[in-house]
Amino acid sequence: MSRLDLVDWIVVALYFCATYAVVLWHGKTNRASPTDFFLAGRNAGWFIVGASIFASNIGSEHLIGLAGSGAAGAFPAAQFELLAAFALLLLGWLFVPFYIRSGVFTMPEFLERRYSAGARYYLAGISILAYVLTKISVTIAAGGLVFEALIGIDFWTGAVIIVIATGVYTVIGGMRAVLYADMMQSIVMIGGAAAVTLIGLDRAGGWESVRSTAGPEFLDLWRASSDPDFPWTGILFGAPILAIWYWCTDQFIVQRTLSAASIAAARRATIFAAFLKQLPLFIFVLPGVIAFTLAEQGVLELSDTDQALPVLIGTLLPAGIKGLVVAGLLAALMSSLSSVFNSCATLITMDVYKKLAPHHSDRRLVVVGQVATLGMVAFGLAWIPFMDAISSQLYVYLQSVQSYISPPIAAVFLVGIVWPRANSRGALAALGAGLIVGIARLIAELNRASLSGWLETFATMNFLHFAIVLFVGSVAILVLVSLWTKAPDHDRVAPLTLGQGSRDRQADANRGADVILSALVLALVAAAWIYFS
Repeated sequence: MSRLDLVDWIVVALYFCATYAVVLWHGKTNRASPTDFFLAGRNAGWFIVGASIFASNIGSEHLIGLAGSGAAGAFPAAQFELLAAFALLLLGWLFVPFYIRSGVFTMPEFLERRYSAGARYYLAGISILAYVLTKISVTIAAGGLVFEALIGIDFWTGAVIIVIATGVYTVIGGMRAVLYADMMQSIVMIGGAAAVTLIGLDRAGGWESVRSTAGPEFLDLWRASSDPDFPWTGILFGAPILAIWYWCTDQFIVQRTLSAASIAAARRATIFAAFLKQLPLFIFVLPGVIAFTLAEQGVLELSDTDQALPVLIGTLLPAGIKGLVVAGLLAALMSSLSSVFNSCATLITMDVYKKLAPHHSDRRLVVVGQVATLGMVAFGLAWIPFMDAISSQLYVYLQSVQSYISPPIAAVFLVGIVWPRANSRGALAALGAGLIVGIARLIAELNRASLSGWLETFATMNFLHFAIVLFVGSVAILVLVSLWTKAPDHDRVAPLTLGQGSRDRQADANRGADVILSALVLALVAAAWIYFS
């Protein structure tokens, strides 16, 4: 694979300079209070918030993984991108009004207001562990690989560069710096990915050539219900459950909407992000199919489908464009890493430190947030030497735990908003039972070779089908325990539940246009489902 030319290096250097110029300019006045540092003063516009939601979600491992799925014939992986639209619309229309009106900084804080301190501690602990053990380490590893494969810098040096470069502006500028960096990085990311797609399509002989070479099954979003990886039943009913957890309740994503200037701005931001999430099918997954087509045509060699995107970049792109695409990959890395640094620091400061030290100044909370961010950076650097010693399978298991315990979290948030009778005992019972079942599933998976009967079924059930079962079970536990125990105080939960809280006049004023835009997003999803079927 060819390395970068001088003009590519210039493009990458300009990207880094532009990133730092933007974040330093917009982040220089962002440290006066916790609201400024963690939520950008709660006055961000819909465009910047929507772009940040998209950029935070898309890491370079995401780009490389989706292209690899396309090259391997796992086209239904694009369903998770399309289905994100439903969850984002749900976030904007249902969840955001309650989050913003409650004035919370974090999702665990919202759970405490709706249920109890116990629910807050559970979610804060689970979230911080998940960010530290999976998001940070996986993103750093992906950064090292990008530097090694495309730039020619060794893995360790690349990993150190990406951690320090991202950590510095996150510490200095806080959430406002992250938002503006994400906005710029999303533009670079989309531009670079679109360049790969268009140049690849042209080299492959156009869309019809790609379709005829790959075949209709290769480009089919739907699989039989018995498919081990992407059963249509799991896609339609299980994937949305995981999407609600990720898009509607995870601090990593929701913190961006909490920075919006109003409920109306936050809702419009989620609609904009839902539009953006229709792009990955075409600019992230499709390049993998193009790489497969070019390999079949003998234009390039593709020994590993996970290398589809790097091979396309190294083989097809001219100087300058290659630098733009590498800058896009670095943008994906830095946006994801800065977001997890900031979100984790917010959780540590507001859900741990503030609870342990209730008598504090605003300045102290900002300093703690900066120190926590530095701690995440230091952890990232310290973690790098151990990456080789830890098997990739362990990362898979750690991420599996998240998918196994996320349905109860989704249930607690969703039921808590739509049903005022849900109480803290029901929530804790659902969360606790979900954790036990999730860990049991992981243990069963590790020992599935020695299991038989219903235990084997439990261990081998598709994870999307498992999400359905666990979600339904969690809702049942939450409802039953809530009905058997004392109802929550009506005055306390009324502002946090559907039909009880006050309406936002500005949000209502923009409702008509937002309804039309939301319907358009859903129409785009339906069109993709029909065309690729």
